[in-house]
Amino acid sequence: MAFIIGGFFMLIGWLVQNRLKSKFRKYSEIHLNRDLTGAEVARLMLADNGIRDVQVISVEGQLTDHYNPATKTVNLSTDVYHGRNAAATAIAAHECGHAVQHATAYAMLGFRSAMVPIQGVTTQIMNAIFWLSILGGGFLHILPWSTLILVVIGCYAVFALFSLVTLPVEFDASRRALAWVKTRNIVSSNEYDMAQDALKWAAMTYVVAAISSITLLIYFVMQYMGSRD
Repeated sequence: MAFIIGGFFMLIGWLVQNRLKSKFRKYSEIHLNRDLTGAEVARLMLADNGIRDVQVISVEGQLTDHYNPATKTVNLSTDVYHGRNAAATAIAAHECGHAVQHATAYAMLGFRSAMVPIQGVTTQIMNAIFWLSILGGGFLHILPWSTLILVVIGCYAVFALFSLVTLPVEFDASRRALAWVKTRNIVSSNEYDMAQDALKWAAMTYVVAAISSITLLIYFVMQYMGSRD
């Protein structure tokens, strides 16, 4: 049943991701009136917020954009870095929104950053359980069923918490980005609507991940409670 639930949300996530890529392609075809690249938008937003110690760099891949608080870099995919359109503007400003969060000590960003290593260890544990169950379930019998399912519950509790913490971080970064591009007149009214729509679909990927983690957590808790009856 867990595989069915996971597969269902993987399908939903894939559909949302495809929709996001479709929106990005559509809005990338419309040239920005201000004729600014994503990199120029990012540097301008950082400067307007008094941030001078963050670099804007180009990275490989599509929609691989992210802010790295450890290296203080806004990493923009090639299409966003060089793009002169509403989609590139929205994503570049969004990632700078994270840089502004970092500079202003936004609490939820700090909480999420602190959870990253815990999330990494938890993922390794779940990967080990998954591969052991595939290669030979007998390895898992070393632990009692009740103990094993408690480990799984603990892992999904971490996943769910991380996903929930991620939501306000992402929504707040988008809010900051959209407010800035509007106030600074970076985009026209029509371009603003496109930027807002692109960020909405980007946010949906995090919403799906959160619902998936919570659903699986509830499922395993119910399994555990059922095994005790």
